[in-house]
Amino acid sequence: MAYDRIFNFSAGPATMPVEVLEEIAAEVLNYRGSGMSVMEMSHRSKVFQQIVDEAEADLRELMHIPENYKVLFIQGGATLQFSAIPLNLMKNGVADYIVTGAWSKKAATEAKKYGKVNVIATSEDRNYSYIPDCSDLPIDEDADYVYICENETIHGTTYPVLPNTKGHVLVSDQSSMFLSKPCNVADYGVIYGGVQKNIGPAGLAIVIIREDLIREDLDPKTPVYLRYDTHASNGSMYNTPNCWAIYVCGKVFKHLLKNGGLESMAKINEAKAKVMYDFLDSSKLFHGTVDRRDRSLMNIPFVTGDKDKDVAVIAATKAAGFDNLKGHKSVGGLRASIYNAMPQEGVEALVAFLKKYEEENA
Repeated sequence: MAYDRIFNFSAGPATMPVEVLEEIAAEVLNYRGSGMSVMEMSHRSKVFQQIVDEAEADLRELMHIPENYKVLFIQGGATLQFSAIPLNLMKNGVADYIVTGAWSKKAATEAKKYGKVNVIATSEDRNYSYIPDCSDLPIDEDADYVYICENETIHGTTYPVLPNTKGHVLVSDQSSMFLSKPCNVADYGVIYGGVQKNIGPAGLAIVIIREDLIREDLDPKTPVYLRYDTHASNGSMYNTPNCWAIYVCGKVFKHLLKNGGLESMAKINEAKAKVMYDFLDSSKLFHGTVDRRDRSLMNIPFVTGDKDKDVAVIAATKAAGFDNLKGHKSVGGLRASIYNAMPQEGVEALVAFLKKYEEENA
């Protein structure tokens, strides 16, 4: 079936696989003979429990999640985890943060409300255009964890190698790179991310946490919904969860498994990003803003070097059927987010348009 769809380069909520959307559309009024939509059914029903169980099982298979890690489906997106992380993990009241962009900076600022935060490395000196050397960091001996945003959505950087935490727990916000490539979960104490960038609709965060980090001896004033033990002991069903988002995420997990898993996605994503970066490296009008070694496969910011020209290019791309290429308001320029569901065809079409635009406006 033909659809009147554009190439959507939004950083989130973002484009989703058409095949998944078709399945959802077919089930939206009557989910598998239940006589109701997933949006209508009780989260305590056997039907929905099966949806949750299948989603978790498929995610565990996709990421090869070890048995000693819990998978939690929590409302509120990634931003709520900026508070949950220190509230749950700050046993000594100390944490080390590596600040490589807007989201890790916000997380560090939030964590300061709950304990001592050391910014042990940052790339703020060059507007977060690179990842600092993390091979020999000044880790605080009392640090309960080391925190990173592994892929900075706004600034378009990603870690080429994980930081050397010298035995301390690594916490990673993977929101905009979740399920884009294989991940050795055992390298982390906590992985979390908002799903609206690379997996499903907004309003849900997935938290993957090693069981020994789930504590019951928290400050009694810790909000019950921000306690990881609350969600772990109730199977993510302490209250009514974001049922619809969990259902859609489950569809995406199955879609990824059917199409070769994360190993296959990595090859596809590398090929898509190469098309875009090869163009930017050869263009005289457009320029990438990130050091080559630290470039994200998911979020590609670029500029002309002239704000007025950037605005004109954005308007031209929108008129040509490409949308959401405007850079984040904090940095300006343009940004192409090419998550799993963005087809290679879309990236190639954008590059062809930009090449033509450059020729006509040289």
